[in-house]
Amino acid sequence: MKRLTTIFIMATFVVLGFTTMQGGAQAAPVELKFGHVGAPGSLFLACADEFARRANEKLGDKAKVVTFGSSQLGKDQELLKKLRLGTVAFSLPSTVMSSVVDEFGVFEMPYLVIDRDHMRKIRDEVFWSMIAPKVEEKGYKVIAVWENGFRNITNNVRPIVGPQDLQDIKLRTPKGEWRVKMFKAYGANPTPMALSEVFVALQTGVIDGQENPFTQIYSQNFHEVQKYLSLSGHVYTPAYLLTGKKTWDSLPADVQKILQDEAVGMQEWVYETAAQMETDLLEKMKGSVEINEVDKQAFVDASGPIYDEFGSKVAGAKEMIDQIQALAK
Repeated sequence: MKRLTTIFIMATFVVLGFTTMQGGAQAAPVELKFGHVGAPGSLFLACADEFARRANEKLGDKAKVVTFGSSQLGKDQELLKKLRLGTVAFSLPSTVMSSVVDEFGVFEMPYLVIDRDHMRKIRDEVFWSMIAPKVEEKGYKVIAVWENGFRNITNNVRPIVGPQDLQDIKLRTPKGEWRVKMFKAYGANPTPMALSEVFVALQTGVIDGQENPFTQIYSQNFHEVQKYLSLSGHVYTPAYLLTGKKTWDSLPADVQKILQDEAVGMQEWVYETAAQMETDLLEKMKGSVEINEVDKQAFVDASGPIYDEFGSKVAGAKEMIDQIQALAK
């Protein structure tokens, strides 16, 4: 009898312990992993961390956004897969989105986006109605439109003033179809490559140059292994706070609202931070690289074929381009 009583007591403790662990697990905030490719000092890292700070203040013990930069959770393509699987909650892609939905290629058209005021209009009047719904058809959801910035060319061969100066230069591009086509049209030898691989490729001479916004050039230390920085500003690339539909639909409505409100609410903070970083970082790089202006009109004149091809290949692209250009007036 005494033995049975002991067994009963021990069993009771086991059940109580299991229940307590279950209760503790349920009480712990759901961890929402946010993976991105931005290195320390990048705009991506600043934006991801600011979003996490703002969201976590409002979420309390309902959920917690945890950021992982420098491709810790994978490169852009890997993060897209993990978003769909639900193993990562958020990422911050830019150019790679044209491999998900064709219409994102509009942001690969050179000199289409004039400035951030223009981008605000594009975001509100074109993006949310014409592009965002197509993302959901692919199993993703865009929470907010932030930015990667205006892109400029660096290389170790010569200053780039016009398209003719790009002839045969081995230039790293992101893995986006239209960026590759654009630089081929300019005469370069474009090489798609993950951002995390670029520094070594530049350092060892595998490639001659690359094109990125200042924040990526500086945070990735590309200016330390490049001779020339040409201020082409050839493409403005938005960045998208992206999640998987599977993850998003699993979150309670109040958590969704907090995340959406904070993501959209910091869009102006992103633009202001990006503009300030452009000024500061250009100044910081002046002692490391030779900086030159470019003949932007020459690049615009050489861009006709890429506009024509995109307009004919992607359904509705011509109308979208026309609408975007009209918003600049």
